[in-house]
Amino acid sequence: MSKNPVVHFEMGYFDRDRMKKFYETAFGWQLQQMGAEMGNYVLAHTAETDDKGMVKTPGTINGGFYQKMENPLSHAPSVVISVPDIRSAMKAVEAGGGKILGAMDESGKTSMEPMMIPGVGLWISFQDTENNRVSILQPSGM
Repeated sequence: MSKNPVVHFEMGYFDRDRMKKFYETAFGWQLQQMGAEMGNYVLAHTAETDDKGMVKTPGTINGGFYQKMENPLSHAPSVVISVPDIRSAMKAVEAGGGKILGAMDESGKTSMEPMMIPGVGLWISFQDTENNRVSILQPSGM
C-alpha cells in the first residue's frame, strides 16, 4: 500500500479576527480570507509556496481555519491526507472501521459526496476509529 502524506492542517475558530491577529502576530503566518461561497474559510500560509501554491520546503505544510460549529468534532485540530483516488479511500476508511462524515454541497448542506474545491481537488471529511475528524483530498489533476 502506498503512503498518503499529510498535506494540510485545519483548525476551528470562534472569533475569526482574534484568531487572525494571534497567528499573524505570534508566528508571522499570512492569512487569506475566503468568501462566503467557501464558508468564510481562512487559508494559512505557514511556508513559502511556488506559483501553484505548493510549499517549496519539503516537510512543511500550509493549512486553514474554519468557523467552529456546535458539533464537538469541529473543535479539535484536523489533518488532511492526500490520496490518489478519493472514492477508493472512502471505501478503505469504512472498511477499516471509520465513518464518512461528508462535505458541503453547492447549497451549503451536508452531502455524502466529495466536495470540489476549485483549483485544489475533491475533499471529504471522515471520523476515524478514535473519534478524530480527519479529511482526505484527491488533488486536482490526479
